Amino acid sequence: MKKKLVILTGAGISAESGIKTFRDADGLWEGHNVMDVASPEGWHRNKELVLDFYNQRRRQLHEVKPNHGHIVLAELEKDFDVHIITQNVDNLHEQAGSTKVLHLHGELLKVRSTKNEDYILDWLHDLVIGDLDDKGNQLRPHIVWFGEMVPALEEAINITEQAEYVAVIGTSLQVYPAASLMHYANPNTPIFYIDPRPASINSLQNPLEIIAMNATEGLPLLREKLFKLK
Repeated sequence: MKKKLVILTGAGISAESGIKTFRDADGLWEGHNVMDVASPEGWHRNKELVLDFYNQRRRQLHEVKPNHGHIVLAELEKDFDVHIITQNVDNLHEQAGSTKVLHLHGELLKVRSTKNEDYILDWLHDLVIGDLDDKGNQLRPHIVWFGEMVPALEEAINITEQAEYVAVIGTSLQVYPAASLMHYANPNTPIFYIDPRPASINSLQNPLEIIAMNATEGLPLLREKLFKLK
């Protein structure tokens, strides 16, 4: 029986493939205030701006490739029962070959109805005003914006509670509730934290090892450490 390895990934691993993060340039993302393009209020103020912003992100996603960190995570499935819980809205984990990926904050390559959150479609091209669901309601990016509920959170907690090893990769641990997930692991579960600028972690009972590297450097080292623990 393979041991259950739960991986929590943030923007750092995608940044190494060339994808910009929310934290770039003092809170600006591609020149926009985050709240203008990633909040319900921003959507209601200027739908065209929000749609254009995510259309650009979607186009960029067709141009980037998984990096070595993504590849290592996919390869770990040969020896571990790997579950990836990601804050990232790209599909680079899936492109690399990972098969169990839970997106906490939604997915760029999906859209949903503005009136029915369960009406979700795969979407590879631009989304524009006039793209509607089956009831005539406007479609929106399938992204969890600031101030919205995180529908996948309960599933993420259940997965983390069952982990035998946890690795947190490429996250500043500033965005909640994602940053709190590691606290749901069994107190005896070893936790590894890979980030070139690791945040301080308080009130964690678990054995914790910090690897102050980026994902592409730190994940091969993590793989070695996990094999020694098996």
